[in-house]
Amino acid sequence: MDFGQSLLALRNEKGIYQKELAAYLNDSIGTVSNYENGVHSPDLETLCKLADFFGVSADYLLRRTQSRQGLDTLNRRLAPDYTVSGLVSSVLELTQRNVSSLLDFVELLKLRNERDRQAAGSRRKPGREHGGKSGGAASKKPETENDGKK
Repeated sequence: MDFGQSLLALRNEKGIYQKELAAYLNDSIGTVSNYENGVHSPDLETLCKLADFFGVSADYLLRRTQSRQGLDTLNRRLAPDYTVSGLVSSVLELTQRNVSSLLDFVELLKLRNERDRQAAGSRRKPGREHGGKSGGAASKKPETENDGKK
């Protein structure tokens, strides 16, 4: 996938027309079309505007990475001494043994997070553990291929 295909995919994902993107860029619909069709490439200023608009990195737009994380995410503060990018830098300084241990710990945290979400979800939906209201999906006649056909 090249830059133009990335731009088209992001625009479609956001559900906007070339006209809307052109207005944001203060450019013409033809220019946006030319970017998407690989006729022209944007200058650096426009590339940065596009990355900001779609919330992705310029590297993602240029297909240099599959990571969609934009600057807002990378600069997000996780704790007083850590941003997302700072945490990544710290991980890259670890030995292979410590990276392996960290990955094991991350898997454990993901499991705990999922368990916590499930517990929180069941607390929010009282009465659902026994099927909820009567007359639900269980009381409906199952459909077959021949329903409505002779």
